[in-house]
Amino acid sequence: MKMLSHRWWLAEGAVVVVVSAVLGTLAFASSTTGAARAGGLGETTGLLPRDHLTLESAIQVDLRKETVRLPLYRGKANGQTVWYVLLDASDAGLAHDLGVNYAPKLANLAIGCPECVQTVTLESPTPQQNRFGQAGVDFQGAPDFSPARVAEPGPNGFPLATFQPGAVAGPGYSPFIRIAGSDVVYDAPIVATGEGPFDVDHHTDTGDRVLGIHVAPASPPGQYLESWVDLLFVKGFDAGHPIVYISTDAGQPLTAVLERSTYVPALDKAAYNGGDDFLGSARERLFGFINGQTGPDNKNAQGFLHLVKDGHASDDASAGNTALIDALRNGGDLLNVFGDFPTLTDPRHSQAYSPLWDAQLGLWTDKAVQQGLNTRQIDENVVFNLAATRPDLLTGVDPATGNPAPYGSVGVDINCAVIGFIDKAPTANLADPVPNSQFPPR
Repeated sequence: MKMLSHRWWLAEGAVVVVVSAVLGTLAFASSTTGAARAGGLGETTGLLPRDHLTLESAIQVDLRKETVRLPLYRGKANGQTVWYVLLDASDAGLAHDLGVNYAPKLANLAIGCPECVQTVTLESPTPQQNRFGQAGVDFQGAPDFSPARVAEPGPNGFPLATFQPGAVAGPGYSPFIRIAGSDVVYDAPIVATGEGPFDVDHHTDTGDRVLGIHVAPASPPGQYLESWVDLLFVKGFDAGHPIVYISTDAGQPLTAVLERSTYVPALDKAAYNGGDDFLGSARERLFGFINGQTGPDNKNAQGFLHLVKDGHASDDASAGNTALIDALRNGGDLLNVFGDFPTLTDPRHSQAYSPLWDAQLGLWTDKAVQQGLNTRQIDENVVFNLAATRPDLLTGVDPATGNPAPYGSVGVDINCAVIGFIDKAPTANLADPVPNSQFPPR
């Protein structure tokens, strides 16, 4: 696969701004305010308590190792054994039964994009073949994990000098599936192929976030022995609180490289660019920052430049790469801001969650740099209010050039199923939306 060169020009040293909306006005928060203190990452050791999980089927979340352990399921694609995980479902009852996130918007995925959802078939084993356990799933396609992931930093870190996704969708593959005869859409990304042993260091047959795989032996009578996979999770924020999620697929090559995910071109055709809270939308908003602050010990660091400089973005992820694990544990991730989340109090927002995130990317202006307003962003409404009222501080970005552009969707989709929250459950945004900052109802 041809490596790609990225020619964005981006000013270095720009900053992030936190604002609060009060009666339609903005009050800027310094790093000593409660909002800024809430930008911490929470606990970084031990296991995440089970009552902090939205993905209830997760076996464990290890905050020191930066991993989530998920049940691993066997399937087939083109005659080859594949291994997949289950993350979300569009039906509430089935989501609850499977212990995955309820994501009603997934039902809209195939609108205008039939290839965004692959139809799979479910095998029907005899009692002798399967007394107790899963039935095999036959996929139309699978990812090719054999390419070497390349993320060579540019002169200033980001933009990257060259890049190449480490996993690419094969013909017919999408992580979103519908079983023939059913209308329910599941988020079921394939994370490994073959019978093993699996390459969890350089990922020639596994996803770039796979740090360990256990395939269970045949179960004794009356028992079920579970296979599992350890995946490197990602940290971010929602409604002012730190959360963890898993990034598995992306619709563009650069995004797939930065996210350590599978490049699935069809995802960028899903319904639809800029569509959140509108008729037929399958997407939810995600807020990222191109040129936020950097520094491994900087509590306000955030964004693409930070990930490349401080998050070991060029390294292969492995359980033995403790430098990478420690950097991410201490905040070296992108630290994106999410929109709707399953724990939000208002059902209109909790049930508007989707794992397919529509990226809204911000570029901080020279004026923002000169004023030294550099606190970390942690809330959707705060970001939207700033974009609506202070374009002199925050603009959008043209992904093709890296130049300022109107704020909003940039046409990049990422499959990021949420796992849970680290400290307190996100329940409501930190600020009310200012007039004309986003679509009602609020």
